[in-house]
Amino acid sequence: MRAQLVPLDGGPPVEVAKEMTLIGRTDECDVRLDHKSVSKMHCVLVKTDGLLVLRDLGSTNGTRVNGTRIRRAALLPNDKLSVANFHFRVLFGAALEMAAQTDQTQRIDPAELQKLKASEGPMLDSAADQPIIEVHRNVLPDVYPEEK
Repeated sequence: MRAQLVPLDGGPPVEVAKEMTLIGRTDECDVRLDHKSVSKMHCVLVKTDGLLVLRDLGSTNGTRVNGTRIRRAALLPNDKLSVANFHFRVLFGAALEMAAQTDQTQRIDPAELQKLKASEGPMLDSAADQPIIEVHRNVLPDVYPEEK
């Protein structure tokens, strides 16, 4: 199964090539995030049975999935993964294939552009362009209890 972590700041995507990928600050990590907010061994991603499973390794600044601090979680396509102050979009399976198909520049003739601008009504994408992917709340993470 192919998987990628796409940085939300616009950097190049990070391939999750191994079955078990260690994320942290040390040179031994598979994904090295060189910043003091990232623990030496921050978290681990495991590919298993078509899923990506994430486990925090007791990091100081925490690991979050969709804004919720977790100890472990099963990741869904398009989840937002935050490792300290680094934020990624998780892509695998159909979501990764869809991203690969849609990340292309389309050339349009200037005359055709003027015709589209002149047409009445809002410019809507056709249903055939991109199927709508339902967003499901990730109910699997173990969350830290709320501090009061």
